[in-house]
Amino acid sequence: MAMVNKGSLGKEPELKKGIVQRLRTAIGHLSAVERMVEEEQYCIDILKQISAVQSSLSKVAHAIADSHMRHCVREAIDEGKGEEEVEEMLEVLKYLKHF
Repeated sequence: MAMVNKGSLGKEPELKKGIVQRLRTAIGHLSAVERMVEEEQYCIDILKQISAVQSSLSKVAHAIADSHMRHCVREAIDEGKGEEEVEEMLEVLKYLKHF
């Protein structure tokens, strides 16, 4: 059996599967954006595709943050290392405020 890395999605295989699928969808939308720009398509249509990419990535970010808090932060608290983990999560949340 493969070792689960600290902070990984290995403890939630269904969530991981869903995230991988959403990332593939985002990649598809991003490829569409690239093609649309190259083909000089209507700006509004390009912006709609960009919005779809952003939405997909936002959902991925929120799902990963949720999983991290439920598992990694909880485990760190149980191990007496909660303060470090909470500080790390607060730092990351600064970057996620745009999502």
